[in-house]
Amino acid sequence: KDCSIWEYRDMYDHYTYSKFMCYIGVDRAIKIAQYMGKSERIRDWESLRDEIKQDIIENAYDSKLKSFTMAYGNGKLDASLLLMAYHDFLERDSPMLVNTVKTIYDKLRKGYKVKRYDSKDDFGVSNNAFTVCSFWLVDALYHIGEEKKARNLFRKIIRKGNHLGLFSEDLDIATGRMLGNFPQAYVHMALINSSILLSEWSSKRKKIDWSQIPENKWF
Repeated sequence: KDCSIWEYRDMYDHYTYSKFMCYIGVDRAIKIAQYMGKSERIRDWESLRDEIKQDIIENAYDSKLKSFTMAYGNGKLDASLLLMAYHDFLERDSPMLVNTVKTIYDKLRKGYKVKRYDSKDDFGVSNNAFTVCSFWLVDALYHIGEEKKARNLFRKIIRKGNHLGLFSEDLDIATGRMLGNFPQAYVHMALINSSILLSEWSSKRKKIDWSQIPENKWF
């Protein structure tokens, strides 16, 4: 158990995002091992990676909610799980992934503003949206084939920066006023990712076929 990406205070649980990032860490370690020619490590790591993935699928998906949930069995939505699409946790046409993105789009989005979650935290129920979540939703929509919705959302959020095109950490849901840390670095990293994804450069970013990568014998 931990306190999640959102750093709750004394709210320990089996948070899905944390488990998911453990999966990503092991999966990327496998890819590095393939490249480095460390084949003796791969078998154990593949087993661990697959075990984590199966654990998430069995314990984090709520068929009634039609979404992966914030923590195992808690029935709450969490916008951080939009990153499952960006990191290729499941195939893009996976019903679990598609349903999760669509449910978050319907229930955590207010226009161009996207909340992290709609449940109570240490300070009650938040009236703010989290700016980076809007860009995460843009990417997730694009990845599941909802390009029109992705572009429409991107056009709306991109107009809400200040006169220098900078964004804050939070947005007031009622007014759209910028709140929190400003400028927020990771929001602009997400903005750049979304910009590339929706631009002509996205066609030049080819998906790596790791089976075709030659082993590096230098190390």
